[in-house]
Amino acid sequence: MTTARRRDQEPPADFDATSDILDFDRDEFRRLGYWVVDRTAEHLATLDRRPAVSVTDLSRLEELLGGELPMDPGVVETGLALLADVAFEHQQHGDHPRYFARVPGPSSHAGILADWLSTGMQAISSSWAGGSGPATLELVALGWLQEALGMPAASEGVLLSGGSMANVTALVAARHANGDGVIYLSDQTHSSVRRGITSIGHPPELVRVVPTDHAFRLSPRALHEVIESDHEAGRSPSIVVATAGTTNTGAVDDLPAISAICREYGAWLHVDGAYGAPAALVEGRSGILGLELADSLVLDPHKWLFQPYDVACLLVARPGVLEAAFGMHPEYLADAQGGPVDFHNRGLELTRRSRAAKLWLTLRTYGMRRLACAVERGILLAELAQRAVELDPRLEVVTPAQLGVLTFQGIDATAADVVRACEHVTSSGFAAVSSTVLKGRTVVRMCTINPRTSRRDVEQTVERLAESIARQPGGER
Repeated sequence: MTTARRRDQEPPADFDATSDILDFDRDEFRRLGYWVVDRTAEHLATLDRRPAVSVTDLSRLEELLGGELPMDPGVVETGLALLADVAFEHQQHGDHPRYFARVPGPSSHAGILADWLSTGMQAISSSWAGGSGPATLELVALGWLQEALGMPAASEGVLLSGGSMANVTALVAARHANGDGVIYLSDQTHSSVRRGITSIGHPPELVRVVPTDHAFRLSPRALHEVIESDHEAGRSPSIVVATAGTTNTGAVDDLPAISAICREYGAWLHVDGAYGAPAALVEGRSGILGLELADSLVLDPHKWLFQPYDVACLLVARPGVLEAAFGMHPEYLADAQGGPVDFHNRGLELTRRSRAAKLWLTLRTYGMRRLACAVERGILLAELAQRAVELDPRLEVVTPAQLGVLTFQGIDATAADVVRACEHVTSSGFAAVSSTVLKGRTVVRMCTINPRTSRRDVEQTVERLAESIARQPGGER
């Protein structure tokens, strides 16, 4: 172990004001960078021939990736190869064309390139004084999304790590603006919202879970009844959380009707569109109406806007609300405050990487029409999956294709049959699929938002699920 130098010791005789102790030679750094580019291109080109999910035991991974604390320099090529071939290979591949579990994360080439560049140039978007260029990228990208989705022109926003943090940030800002009171959810509201409500210390007795209708949408009638009951009891309705694309079924709540109820009682309307909101770009096919009525809206560009992890977007219709909730002005930031925007005052993050670069370059490179076509393809793929299910006598549709999500069951299948079938297909490496539970019924759920997915990918996955569901452990039924 190296002995630390005392403060009163002189530096070594060969000490210089600058040091390249952590730098590679420029040509060597360039060569290694090309290796990373080539390896990533190979990954994307061959992904469909590898498992959609790969998991191994911890002891094996520690054997390959662990060992004694490194004290002396190692070979960087060896480390890079271990990252690419071991660490990053053993995970879920959300960009795989047959990854249908949960919500995929297919990333565009433009987004990847911008993310590399922003990392290499240590881009930061915290204060205007510390990063006016990256901050401008964020303002522009937020403005483009606001315009594309129809949110009010005065809306302000911030980019965050994911839907969980974006929803929590929205809840904090909404409660700060609208005061303490009752928060209303549906039984299909994403679990991150419920966890967020608990995390910010909101009293559980001031949370209402409103039942959904037969299509798993928040019922405006039931919502009105619950809010009216609270109002009559002297409790203040504070926030209503609606969803544009539920995780379970892709259902879209009736935003115009819910907005009217919110206006009647002075409640804040928060719309969680983490995966589904970009479908509003596809006119006439998404069923999403009324995003412009939201007081706050969340969407995750690392889902249906094809960004590398991680980036989520929060848009708030009322300017100044975010800074009122999160603004801080300590003495040690005095010389880094006061520009056109300080994004560290719009959320809980002070140090913020530039998540906007990849989003900005993606929007600028492809254009909104082309991105909308990619989103529409995901919607169509789910409809193709539904047709495949309908043509198979072993299967039945439970909820129809909505926003790239389809759920189905096996005829007379048990919950165990469905879970086992999903596990079998996923463990085979061919595709990744998952199950969920809808009002007590266990179903297969497929999410088809990757534009690289083919019709054949969808149909073969449905066929393999049907075969597995129809087969008991002891043989054919």
